[in-house]
Amino acid sequence: MTATPEAIKIANIAAAAALDKLGDNLVALDVSSVTPLNDIYLWVSGKNERQVAAIADEIEEKLSEIGVDALRREGKTLSRWILLDFGDIAVHVMHEEERMYYTH
Repeated sequence: MTATPEAIKIANIAAAAALDKLGDNLVALDVSSVTPLNDIYLWVSGKNERQVAAIADEIEEKLSEIGVDALRREGKTLSRWILLDFGDIAVHVMHEEERMYYTH
């Protein structure tokens, strides 16, 4: 099984939104064969809490413009690791220090 065209479209819009706020180290993975919850996981890093929050806000705004709203969001209070679940895709916006710790 592979990610749906709709999931790929949403992930591309989310990635472009992250890049607009200078998100770094973007990685998108097709996880459709591993989990029934999402088709794509998108990871993006920010250099500080303000940037992490700005990236997450921009992604939510751009996806809302096409009628895709977050089903859940976690981590907004501290803005060190924000998880945005849009159904077809899940976006992890992480402070670069958290990302280094959890992914290496």
